[in-house]
Amino acid sequence: MTSDEAKHPAGAATTPAHLQHHRPVRRMAPRRPGEAHRTATPLELFFDLCFVVAVAQAGAQLAHAVAEDHLATGLSRYLFVFFAIWWAWMNFTWFASAYDVDDVPYRLTTLVQITGVLVLAAGVPRMFASQDLVLSVVGYVLMRFAMVTQWLRAAACETGPARAVALRYALGITVCQIGWALVLLVPHSAYAYVLPLGVLAELAVPVLAELPARTTWHPHHIAERYGLFTLIVLGETVAAATLAVQAALDEHEALGELLPIAAGGVLLCFSAWWIYFAVPVHGLLRSSRQAFLWGYGHYLILGSAAAIGAGLEVAVEHAVGQAHLSAAAATAAVTVPAALYLLTVWLLHSRHVKRGAEQAVLPVAALAVLACTAAGRWGVPAAGLVASAAVAVGIALHARRGA
Repeated sequence: MTSDEAKHPAGAATTPAHLQHHRPVRRMAPRRPGEAHRTATPLELFFDLCFVVAVAQAGAQLAHAVAEDHLATGLSRYLFVFFAIWWAWMNFTWFASAYDVDDVPYRLTTLVQITGVLVLAAGVPRMFASQDLVLSVVGYVLMRFAMVTQWLRAAACETGPARAVALRYALGITVCQIGWALVLLVPHSAYAYVLPLGVLAELAVPVLAELPARTTWHPHHIAERYGLFTLIVLGETVAAATLAVQAALDEHEALGELLPIAAGGVLLCFSAWWIYFAVPVHGLLRSSRQAFLWGYGHYLILGSAAAIGAGLEVAVEHAVGQAHLSAAAATAAVTVPAALYLLTVWLLHSRHVKRGAEQAVLPVAALAVLACTAAGRWGVPAAGLVASAAVAVGIALHARRGA
């Protein structure tokens, strides 16, 4: 019997979390990476849906800032807010993959985290408008302190290096939250220097916490959780574009200008979905280093996917004369995040399974989408056609290789 088997005897932590409410759970047991795949629980799905509310707020505020030609300010604040959302979501996701529990304390603590992200979302408009961080920081700190209680509970059930890791996480997150509270005391003019330090401190916590040992995680579960959240973000992108077109049509009879943008946006979102889910990725997550690079890289995938929706809103506003920027800039609001999405999906997913000419499809498509910026008002439908062509070429090349 191996040491791992001695610590986790057969069947000790193999009960699916969504079935654990049928029996009392008093111990937060770590999962074994080689055990059977567990699908996402209803609580995890609810968690994702509530988090995407904050993503929608960030995207809407980015669209407003870009439409008013405040790109630098809007983009910097979007990247900061999206980091807070993504970081809290990612920390919970990896913890849930490491510890298989679904009892009442775990559920209540998770609901506190959901409350925190809703508070953060409510503060996003203030943060964009006047750099008022109070509500957003309160929501973020609430989420993160809830995570501290999860790690303390895990530490109480662990021994040796695993206990040290859990305590290090709890301490590191606590120190960071004290720092965020202190940020509220500094003048707004110092935010450009202080906020990056807070982000770096948050990123350093997992690195320092896992020096004694690595937390466990399950490749199928992690791949599914990231895929589900990407799916929900893409759905929010479609919804944002749809609402923008509807609002424009209510005030203007600009159907000829809006239909090409709507068609291009739909093609982009459909292609983004197809490209991301073309190949199962759990088989690529063979080590902690690979998995962490893949997981952290999703900041760009998820952020660019949400930004596509914001860009479509900007393109719609420009088409009806409500945006204060050029046609090329309005088109770039869509093409730049779309190109970034294609490139990062290739870096994290596709390049590991593509062969020969297949490797060039997504990088070339990303460059072609960027080139569509020069097409002005026809740039969005052109970008949609390019993304669709990339999907078609990829399918044809894959079929040819298989044959």
